[in-house]
Amino acid sequence: MSLADPWVRDLGDVAVRLGVAVLVGGAIGLNRDLRGKPAGVRTHALVSLSSALVTLAGVLLGTGGPLDANPASRAIQGIITGIGFLGAGVILRPGGGRVRGLTTAATIWLAAGLGIASGAGYLATVVVATVLALIVLVGGGPVEQAFQRLFGRESRRNATPPPGTSA
Repeated sequence: MSLADPWVRDLGDVAVRLGVAVLVGGAIGLNRDLRGKPAGVRTHALVSLSSALVTLAGVLLGTGGPLDANPASRAIQGIITGIGFLGAGVILRPGGGRVRGLTTAATIWLAAGLGIASGAGYLATVVVATVLALIVLVGGGPVEQAFQRLFGRESRRNATPPPGTSA
């Protein structure tokens, strides 16, 4: 396979797909970083980039050209499995007690999904999903707090842990 082969993307297309993956992953990571969470800009950007790269490689390695979904689908399955382990590492940390890091784990999963879509060339989908994710991440907390005040429920962040657990 060479750059002259018709199903191999030109360098500009590859750069755009991988560049978009880095930018959107970094944008999600910036939100996490600004909130002091354990996975920030670099982690999310690299998860998105690596997912895009593996997806793009799966597309390019297809024996039947770019429409052969078998190698790409196997690559995507591998990404999703691996990201599950990374997300679990964010959630399950020493010290036990409360489960923490679910949103950060979800954003790592999202960064992988954005990378997969970017590597597959669905750039409009990537942009829309990123905008929606940032709306949820920035506006979700205040909306949760407003509903908790409205219904008189104490915030989970401020709730007293059950007896026998550590805070």
